[in-house]
Amino acid sequence: MPYRWTPNQITPLPRPPEEDAPVLRLDLWPHRSLKGKGFSATIWIMFCGGLIPVVPFIGTIAFWVLLIFMMTALAALWVALRRSDRDRLREEMLIWPDRVELTHWPAKGAALIWQANPYWLRLTLHPKEGKVEHYLTMKGGGPAQTREVELGAFLSPEERQSLYHDLMTMLSELKRSN
Repeated sequence: MPYRWTPNQITPLPRPPEEDAPVLRLDLWPHRSLKGKGFSATIWIMFCGGLIPVVPFIGTIAFWVLLIFMMTALAALWVALRRSDRDRLREEMLIWPDRVELTHWPAKGAALIWQANPYWLRLTLHPKEGKVEHYLTMKGGGPAQTREVELGAFLSPEERQSLYHDLMTMLSELKRSN
């Protein structure tokens, strides 16, 4: 799954008195495209597969026209896969007993930071409405603040459901320990 808890468990650990370190950290990232050998294999397979309809036309003007279109498609695939790897879209949630901080790094632009008290934090999983299926949102900050933020919109619906259940378990444990 493209999310990871640190420490690798859902129940909070005791907070060290000498540091203001979070008791839990959640990292979320979108699925990445092919890397390394998978990238090379995909490009070679597309190149060889693209030559199949071109080879019978060797020695004609149609060969060069088809070759240009095949190489353009191959270059577009190359650029798309490399751009997908360059985009560093990710989210990080740091959880302390007295606050939750969500930082969202978009593909372009500055980081967006949202904070709330875990006591007031409310998770909502919208099964049908929202930008995506099983849209996961958080609202917090007490009755006066109603700002709602999305969490893991780039995850699959099943991963958002799993994340919702993990977060609900973790928040209930955190509220019980305080």
